[in-house]
Amino acid sequence: MTKVTLQDIQEARETIKDIVKKTDVLESVKLSTMTGANVFYKCENLQKTGSFKVRGACNKIANLTEQEKANGVIASSAGNHAQGVALGARMSGIKATIVMPATAPLAKVTATKGYGAEVVLNGLVYDDAYAKAVELQKESGATFLHPFNDKYVMAGQGTIALEIFEQLDNKVDTIVCPIGGGGIIAGIAVAAKALNPNVKIVGVQTSNIPSMKESMENGKVTTAFKAATIADGIAVKTPGDMTFEIIKELVDEVVVVEESEIAQGMLFLVENQKLVAEGSGAVSTAALLSGKYIPAKDENVVCVISGGNVDVNTLYRVIGTALSEEGRRFTFKTKIQDKPGGLAELTKVVSGLNANILNANMSRLGNALGSLFLEIELETFNDGHKVEIKEAVEKAGFEIIEM
Repeated sequence: MTKVTLQDIQEARETIKDIVKKTDVLESVKLSTMTGANVFYKCENLQKTGSFKVRGACNKIANLTEQEKANGVIASSAGNHAQGVALGARMSGIKATIVMPATAPLAKVTATKGYGAEVVLNGLVYDDAYAKAVELQKESGATFLHPFNDKYVMAGQGTIALEIFEQLDNKVDTIVCPIGGGGIIAGIAVAAKALNPNVKIVGVQTSNIPSMKESMENGKVTTAFKAATIADGIAVKTPGDMTFEIIKELVDEVVVVEESEIAQGMLFLVENQKLVAEGSGAVSTAALLSGKYIPAKDENVVCVISGGNVDVNTLYRVIGTALSEEGRRFTFKTKIQDKPGGLAELTKVVSGLNANILNANMSRLGNALGSLFLEIELETFNDGHKVEIKEAVEKAGFEIIEM
């Protein structure tokens, strides 16, 4: 039985209307051309605090009793809920303590502290932070604000769907949305299906932590964790029971994407849409780019970009990975002669094929005389260009030891 209604979501919108932004819906011309569908982005990365989480957090805080507010609030978060709670608590004059994984991006930790909250770091994923927050809550008596398994939080997130339908004049066929614990997709699904029962709701998880995907397949809440993920915002090993019941009933499909596909989604958004998205915010794009979700011709698809709070150093590394996956970075190792012009012989081959040298590192091969070990990183056009360079380098007499 659905525990959140359209009326709850409409009331939430009224409650938070003076706090949150009505974020833009932008068309993706390139992704539309690539898929044959009409693809749009709901840009919650441009929301206050850089994430949709402020919607649910502020709606929850607004519905606390005076006693609950007086006790202060405590929350666990991978980073985005943290900022939403911290902002909402500051605006309401409430003390806030946030427990975050020690792996949370520095940008999220710094921003949360900047809103005036006390931050405690614990564990590797959200679930570890949650366990610590429960422990601290028992000691302090503070009011616990769950990031997804809560009626008011889900209702707040559902306001995203109300905006999408208004902004696209109800011409919405499919909404593609990230899933971690399930709060955002549960709220969106309730609102969207109430407005149009024929709307398709597609959830996206990382294959490293496919907890909701496995829960759907098993018919019950299931814990799943295979490895850490660059999509820290959806790094939830065990989804909520309340969110699961709604998702089981209203979400049409859950797909999973690989880490490399998430990286390519982040690169695509920066390069083609001029939008910065964190890993969890890029999974909806990754689902379309990878073909994990294939829309029909002229289908009106809205991809939710849930957040943009990514550390710049992380973004730098992720973009490098994505460029390599797309054949636009080529790194290999070889040997060159230890003589004047030894390096020039190789660079002549590379430059002749219009490949730009980004890095070149040389070292001696143990006690070997007459040879140097070279690792070189090139900027290339695509996989075909890489093959052309490899063949030319080998034809010139250089052995490629490792790629």
